[in-house]
Order: sequence, then C-alpha cells, then structure tokens
Amino acid sequence: MSRSLGNVIADSLELCLGYAERLLKDVTPEQFGRFAVVKGHVIESNHPAFVYGHLCLYGPRILSQLGQPGPVAPEGFDAVFSKDAKCVDDVAGTVYPPMAAVTQAFFDGYKAALPVLRSLPDDAFQPVNPLGGRMTDLFPTLGSLQSFYCGGHIMMHLGQVSAWRRMMDLGAA
Repeated sequence: MSRSLGNVIADSLELCLGYAERLLKDVTPEQFGRFAVVKGHVIESNHPAFVYGHLCLYGPRILSQLGQPGPVAPEGFDAVFSKDAKCVDDVAGTVYPPMAAVTQAFFDGYKAALPVLRSLPDDAFQPVNPLGGRMTDLFPTLGSLQSFYCGGHIMMHLGQVSAWRRMMDLGAA
C-alpha cells in the first residue's frame, strides 16, 4: 500500500491526539497548572497547562510553514508557553490561561492541520526547512520538520504529562 508523506505524518498526529485526550482524564482545572507534590516535596516538572499550552503553538505553526491558512495561537500564549518560557507552579491560577482555553487551542490547531496534511502532495514536504541552524540540521525538509512536530515533539511532552499524572496519583491514561 502506498501512502503519501502527508498521510504518514497525519497518521502519527492522530495517534498523538488520542493519547493527549486520554491524558486529560480526571485532571481538574485546579490541578492543571500545578506542580506535583510527592511525600511533601514539590516536583518541578512540566505540568499539563505548560505542556498543552506549549504544544498548542505548533498546530498553527505547521499550517503556516506549509503555506496554509488556519487558526492562530491565542494572544499572550507565546509569552507563557514558548520554548524559552519557564514552567511555574500556578498556585493562584493566575499565570496560565484556563484549562478549557488551553486544551481548546491545542486540539483546534492540530485538528485543523490534519486534513491539510492529508491533502498535500508529497512535493509540498520537500522544501528546505526555513528555520535554519540546528533545527534545519536535524530536520532538513519541511516534511521531516512536520514529522517531528506531529510525532516525536508531541509524544516527548505528553510523556511529561504521563509522569505528572503518576506523581499526582491519577494513574496511567
């Protein structure tokens, strides 16, 4: 069976989105932006607010890099969720946007990318990755970059949520 590059990338993205949904089971809005506390010790590890917020920046980025229209990340999200932002324990619930806003931006962006990825011809994934530097060294084409954004990058961060769930005594998803 022959599969286009876009379909291969989208297949991985769909798997990631299903896992992302399962990881939210039993997570409350009050817990969403909190560090875990284990045996009285605060564990400084990325919590769901930061993970889903960081990842929500990439669905729109995928579409933009492929020259396609789509949703944009909500205003202010880049400041608190960029790759250079630091995850903090949001004790008062004032640092990060509400859980519903973050998760909606996450799912809306990636779900908008799915049909676009599936519709593009293979040659749309052949241009050189425009990011430059190390990211272009690692992922020389748009296809390899989008494959990372729709697979490894998401799963790496969702693994942080999986570990956080266990520290919060929420169990496996």
